[in-house]
Amino acid sequence: MSQFDFQGIIPILVTPFDDEGRIDSDSLKALVEFNVSSGVHGLGIALGSEIFKLTDPERDQVLKLVVETVNGRVPVVMNTSAPGTDIAVTLSRRAQELGADALMIYPMSFMPTGPEAMLDLFDRLDSATSLPIILQDVPQAPISAEAVRRIALHASRTAAIKVETLPTVAQVRTMAEKVAGQLTVIGGAGGSYMIEEYRRGARGTMPFCSQPEDFVAVWDHLVAGDEVAARDRFDSRIMAINRLAAQDGDLFYHVHKRILQRRGVIAGAFVRSPTCRIDAVTLREIDAMLERYF
Repeated sequence: MSQFDFQGIIPILVTPFDDEGRIDSDSLKALVEFNVSSGVHGLGIALGSEIFKLTDPERDQVLKLVVETVNGRVPVVMNTSAPGTDIAVTLSRRAQELGADALMIYPMSFMPTGPEAMLDLFDRLDSATSLPIILQDVPQAPISAEAVRRIALHASRTAAIKVETLPTVAQVRTMAEKVAGQLTVIGGAGGSYMIEEYRRGARGTMPFCSQPEDFVAVWDHLVAGDEVAARDRFDSRIMAINRLAAQDGDLFYHVHKRILQRRGVIAGAFVRSPTCRIDAVTLREIDAMLERYF
């Protein structure tokens, strides 16, 4: 996949596990097929994949399986963020070896040193890989629009900025104003504000992978200039689910995996530790939502 403009719907795949917490390869293959057949424009492996809970061999296993199953039909984005430059370079090199089409990286957050650390990392990546890069602006490692502009001017392979710090709508507007013509601005945070972000210059989003057909439909309406139809589809199919998924900690993992299990895409909804505990009220809310929508 040589060309990737980072526009459109690029869902983040969950990692399916069996009841013992082992990677369920068959479910992951089915999940890829489910999303590709829904018309998505790319697929991502990132924080929404519980990637930080995977061992290095498991990261390789997931990426290799996704790339093989996709078989060039859509681009595959691999998150190679790490607390140290050398680790990020090693992970990025390995991602390219295993067939990733792009990298996604957020600033080092354990001992942050500002944009200079990212400039150094991108210099290192220039000699280690040849993949385009999505720079990620996340709450645990926020990055200003001016810093993004500086990195974009310095590192030519920076192709997009994914905005997830709050308030995301205002941040998208600021990013779009600052890096217009240099980077594609895309949204995240479950795609909860994709319509508002689109109006302000975002040209893609990276939601969860449980409702790809709904997000693709909203996207197609936006591109066609029909915001009324986009809003109707979003409000009727996506909004209530995203609101429920955002209520507590990492509840979103549980919600989206249960949706996929209900839809017959993955076999189980196991979430690796650490994870939030679901109280009885929330469990009833999830069950009611599944009954209503699926």
